[in-house]
This record gives sequence, C-alpha cells and structure tokens, in this order.
Amino acid sequence: MSNPSDNAAQNNLAPSSTDEFIKGLWRENPVFVQVLGMCPVLAVSNTALNALAMGLATAFVLLMSNILVSLLRNFIPKEVRIASYILIIATFVTMIDYAIQAISVDLHKSLGAFISLIVVNCLILSRAEAFASKNTVGKSILDALGMGIGFTIGLFSLGAIREVLGNGSFFGYSLFPVQFQEWVVMILPAGGFFTLAAWLLLFNVIKKKNSKA
Repeated sequence: MSNPSDNAAQNNLAPSSTDEFIKGLWRENPVFVQVLGMCPVLAVSNTALNALAMGLATAFVLLMSNILVSLLRNFIPKEVRIASYILIIATFVTMIDYAIQAISVDLHKSLGAFISLIVVNCLILSRAEAFASKNTVGKSILDALGMGIGFTIGLFSLGAIREVLGNGSFFGYSLFPVQFQEWVVMILPAGGFFTLAAWLLLFNVIKKKNSKA
C-alpha cells in the first residue's frame, strides 16, 4: 500500500500544467537553449514576415501532430512508431503548405522548400517521440504550444533584427531615412549566424545571472 506522504512528494516533483507550457518559452526554448531546427532558423529568418510565417507553420504542425500522436500512442506499434510519426507530421505539413499558398503566393515562394522540410524538423519529431507518445492529450497540447510559441519567438527575434539592420525596414515598412546604409551581410546566410550567436550569448548570460541569484 502506497504511503500518502510519498504520493504527495511525487506530486510536488511532477511538473504542473503551467510548467509544461512555460518550459518551451524559456527554460527549454527550442532555438536558444536546445538549438533545434537550425535549418529554417538560419535560412528563412532574413525578414520578420518570413520568420513569423515559418514559426507559426511549424507551431501548427507541432500542435496537431502532438495531439494525434498522443491519441494514437497506445495503438501505434513500437516497431513502426518513427515511420508513423513522420507520416502524421507530413500530413499536416501538406495542409499548411496548401494553406500558405492559398493565402499568399509570394510568401509561399519566399519560404520555398523549407515548408516541406518541416517534415524533418527534429523539434517536431523529438516532441512526438519524447513527449506526446508518453503523455495525455492535455499535456501534449501544452507542450506543443509552449515549444511552438518558443520556436516562433526565436525565429521572429532573428528575423526582426536581420530585416531592420539588413533592409532598414520592419514587415516591409521603411524605418530609416534614405541615408541609412543597410548592413547587407545581415540578410545573407552569414547574418543568420551572427544574429543567432548574439542571441545565444545573451541567453547564456541571463541564465548564469539567474543561477547565481
């Protein structure tokens, strides 16, 4: 017979629903802490609009795949679980691909093949394997929302800075007078690495300060 005090201790150690959501925003942020999905992070974050669109598309696929994997976790054989997860993810990627194309052809062209590459985004597959396949639908939704929003914030943080410095604009609207000299390197692949390095440095400094406090 279990001891009530032991059960209480286990409940205290178990993460709350709020923690399941917040962890993706800060403590386990996919971009700045886990450094996952770097291909779209560096490739399509040259403008704020591209970064936001890719972040939201990834968050949608992550949310829907987490829900379906959690619902089917007791029915998917272990031997084919990865293949099943990829099939589920690919279904929602196809849906979001057609949705973006219907909303804006120009945006779809800007994102290019990286929409399809959401299928192999290690963030989505890792959450399906490590979390959704082992937890309830409710917890899987919170996990997906936290990780998805965290990923979107990470992408947008890079895209906004790169567009402002590289184009002198924000969401296509000019911010500076004509005399402003754009930092062209910021909209090139090298600018993605520079911006990501600066954000990673900032995150590490803040984490060290919090750990000492």
